[in-house]
Amino acid sequence: IIRTKQAMGKETRFVTGLDEHGQKVQQGAEKEGILPQDRCDRIAQEFLDMLECLNIANDDYIRTTEARHKKVVSELLQDLFDRGEIYQAEYKGFYSMRAEQFLQEKDKVNGEWPEIFGEVTEITEKNYFFKLSKYQDWLITFLNENQNFILPSHRQSQVMEFLKEPLNDLCISRPKERLSWGIPLPFDQEYVTYVWFDALVNYISAAGYRDETFTKYWPADLHVIGKDILAPPHAVYWPIMLKASNIEPPKQILAHGWWTSSGAKMSKSTGESVNPLGLVEEYGADIFRFFVMREMKVGQDAEFSLERFESRYRADLGNDLGNLVSRLLHMCGNYFDSIVPEQQIEELPETKLQEKWEETKKHSLMHFDEFQFSQGLEQVSEFIRAINKYADERLPWKLAKSSEDKDQKDLQTCISTMVEALRLANSLLVSVMPEIHAKINDRLNLEPTKLWETELIWDNRLNGQQLQEKIILFPRK
Repeated sequence: IIRTKQAMGKETRFVTGLDEHGQKVQQGAEKEGILPQDRCDRIAQEFLDMLECLNIANDDYIRTTEARHKKVVSELLQDLFDRGEIYQAEYKGFYSMRAEQFLQEKDKVNGEWPEIFGEVTEITEKNYFFKLSKYQDWLITFLNENQNFILPSHRQSQVMEFLKEPLNDLCISRPKERLSWGIPLPFDQEYVTYVWFDALVNYISAAGYRDETFTKYWPADLHVIGKDILAPPHAVYWPIMLKASNIEPPKQILAHGWWTSSGAKMSKSTGESVNPLGLVEEYGADIFRFFVMREMKVGQDAEFSLERFESRYRADLGNDLGNLVSRLLHMCGNYFDSIVPEQQIEELPETKLQEKWEETKKHSLMHFDEFQFSQGLEQVSEFIRAINKYADERLPWKLAKSSEDKDQKDLQTCISTMVEALRLANSLLVSVMPEIHAKINDRLNLEPTKLWETELIWDNRLNGQQLQEKIILFPRK
């Protein structure tokens, strides 16, 4: 998404990070016999290494154990407490350690706690509560007035359904005797902050809350989250927390789906998982990114299998794009000493391909802008197939053997047209396959695409330019 917005000429700031407090972290550290901070430091480094491996270009990586974040959480809590939005009361109810939230009977499905909550226990304790219920009507009105606040739209409908039931006030503390690993409440040091009231605040911490940069970066244009933490955390708790704090909500939330294996959610606990970094090591980050973006419709679940991965690699990348790049560079080298010839004629095959490009550009940019990368990539793949089909129609390898003047003009036109079409198709791949894109542009003696506005015009700009030798982009495995 960030690379797409940059190619569209927009200034961007991409923040990701790690929420590190909570009971699960404390218990995991106790099992290992180490301090919670040491456990967090190790895991954070694993994620940072993964980001580098996947060529993910984040501008910031915020950890909720950082001083900058703790300061914001404390300020926010104190302000809400001072204004009477937080109060103390005794609570008895069910608690999910996995979700780190209190539950109600209505959360059961067919009388059972769903697997997503893990072990559920009943507890009674005195805690601090945030007046969540006070803002339920406001949130319903806000969602009705902002129909595209949550994408895809059916997720917003699910949140509206959730809000048909009365909201309980939110328990925002845990007694230190039960949980010590967290940010202490500024108004009562015997308690630490509930993990969601801590973790969600990281977004404004990273944006520089109460600093001079805050108005530049907030409200965020987009939050990208998993569907399992949409409601209530991101779609109910978070906008209400912001409303109560007199802070604008993010402009939009995009909830993505799960990868499934044989229809079941991938999970380490069930053994249904694939190690993506193993595939990245073998194929490269670009190939892996292409597969996950091409295969999953954003907002829906998608089925993962090695067979589908290998099929995309062979068909879309190897046979279509890789073969096009290789044979085009080879033909240009053989027929014209790698110098792109001038287009001599424009007949129906060239006109059809140019029309196909205009259609591809229009629809792919629309899909990319709406985060529908699967559909956008399908448009690009169709155009790449159209270039190969154009070659099969013009038959440049046959034209090269002819001494007829018309055939030689057709040959020059064919190679010129294919080079321009490849340049344009490759420009649209910069956000999904930046490294492959750069390799292709290098063969064309071009810098990587920066702005689509200037790069997506069919103008045969490479006529007369020297190309590099052919390259095998997607070797057979």
